Amino acid sequence: MLNTKMKSRYFGAVDIENPLPEYPRPQLQREKWQSLNGYYDYCIRDIESIYPDEFTGKIIVPYPIESKLSGVGQELLPTKKLWYRRTFSLPEINADERVILHFGAVDYEAEVYINHTLVGKHIGGYLPFSFDITPQVKQGENELIVGVIDPTDTFDQERGKQTLSSGGIWYTASSGIWQTVWYEIVNEAALIDLLVKTDIDTKSVKIKPIISDMTDLKINIMIRVQDRIIIDQYIRANIWNEITIPEPILWSPETPFLYSIRLVVSRDDLIVDEVESYFGMRKIEVKQDTSGHFRIYLNEQPIFQSGVLDQGYYPDGLLCPPTDQAMIDDITTMKNMGFNMLRKHVKIEPARWYYHCDRIGMLVWQDMPNGGSGRPNNLLAVVLPNIGIHIKDNRYRWFQRESENGKSRFETNLKQMIQFLGFFPSIVVWVPFNEGWGQFDARRIAKLVKEIDPTRLVDHASGWHDQKGGDLASIHRYILKIKKPRKNSRVFVVSEFGGYSMVDHEHAYSPEASFGYRQYQDSGTLEQAIKKLYEEQILPLVPKGLSACVYTQLSDVELEVNGLMTYDREVIKINPLTMKSINSRLLAAFESNDEQQ
Repeated sequence: MLNTKMKSRYFGAVDIENPLPEYPRPQLQREKWQSLNGYYDYCIRDIESIYPDEFTGKIIVPYPIESKLSGVGQELLPTKKLWYRRTFSLPEINADERVILHFGAVDYEAEVYINHTLVGKHIGGYLPFSFDITPQVKQGENELIVGVIDPTDTFDQERGKQTLSSGGIWYTASSGIWQTVWYEIVNEAALIDLLVKTDIDTKSVKIKPIISDMTDLKINIMIRVQDRIIIDQYIRANIWNEITIPEPILWSPETPFLYSIRLVVSRDDLIVDEVESYFGMRKIEVKQDTSGHFRIYLNEQPIFQSGVLDQGYYPDGLLCPPTDQAMIDDITTMKNMGFNMLRKHVKIEPARWYYHCDRIGMLVWQDMPNGGSGRPNNLLAVVLPNIGIHIKDNRYRWFQRESENGKSRFETNLKQMIQFLGFFPSIVVWVPFNEGWGQFDARRIAKLVKEIDPTRLVDHASGWHDQKGGDLASIHRYILKIKKPRKNSRVFVVSEFGGYSMVDHEHAYSPEASFGYRQYQDSGTLEQAIKKLYEEQILPLVPKGLSACVYTQLSDVELEVNGLMTYDREVIKINPLTMKSINSRLLAAFESNDEQQ
């Protein structure tokens, strides 16, 4: 029986009048903005419906309609369209100001109206988008209407683990608006984007401020170390400006130092835009150690990455974190258990999640949400890889990737994900494909990712169906013993393992139907099993070249009960100090092996 009333520990902290009130774009912050989260009117109509006149009830944005926190908790069928409506007030704006409407993410296909006029459409469930609504708005009250359709798993779009038939490792869909909606008032000469690249070899940072109207502009940049200004100079728009950083402080999980940036755009000595941002200086690369093993190096030093798989689901918000603190607590709980890396699994989080990883000090392996025309079959996804047979992924029918439009759409969204998230220093690995889900041309895709972003590593086909590309020789093991693959010129990583399960009956989504790879009856036996797994299978592989491992997983998700925490985040299933001790031994073994070389 499903626990349909299950809530996270953050449910009571949600301000339903103004949920998730924090500024949603920490990489480019302004003071003049307004959240449009909160109550909307909603209705569900046929997929061909147009701008409705009547609405059914109230929904709380930005929580998906299937979630408890939305106040609705209703499935959106692929044959239906979800409509939202609300009004908002706008102050008087000057002739040279623009009003920009932002959406953090809407799943999947959105059309947006302001005061009965269509201002734009967007396709894609995980990435932010915006519209200039200046021509459509007026001072005083304005009406916003959004129409959304979501095929979930009936189409070939990127969707991750969302499904209309949840069970096992497949979860409830999250349709409609699921990240913050907001507007800001900016000058016509405002910054559109800010691109940042750091280089610890040259002790410099490259800054590229993107502005559409460059006429007679000056851009002053101030870089601060805490309250001390170390750089104060003018830079140019729409080109890379290289700035030397004196005695750079490097970013790492142990010392997650971030430089603060303030940019002031002016024209004729009048300020037209001011933004706050930041950057972290770090370098990630692959090098061969003296024993011949290829290792991951952070800031010229070998580093072992001990991570945990993070699905980013909550029982009351589904894909949408109930509060900002919920994101912070997931990260800090894992860090307190000794982990230094999270693998964000087939989901793109709100920008604030990556900001928290930046400032807390948590490395991130970022998956691309996977798609394709269906789920991987058991032969392709389980049987063949576990007996060492890897299929060439140009057999598109096998991988349910026959649609040329679907493959093209995936590549476009992959590029957009890298462009959106490339700002955040915590991200060190891109993962285009996972376990054969919608996989195609992975070796070529890995080269494409490297061309777009040569500053990070690529795990081109995490787990199954290795095409010998990317930087990592990446394996998954849950039932069979973990063994090192044949030596090659890539870094050996175990990108998923464990999955040990325990049902906490008071905090389980469905005690009777729970799923896990190996079941344990209580926290004591679970803890001993995890300890034995690390001692007998992970630690011995470190001197043989193992450079990273990812335990499954951070929390239970619906029927999948292999989390270190329960789904509601109320119970940590094993003693955090035990897990911290395991991770300390693992990192010590790695450092000792490195010193012996």
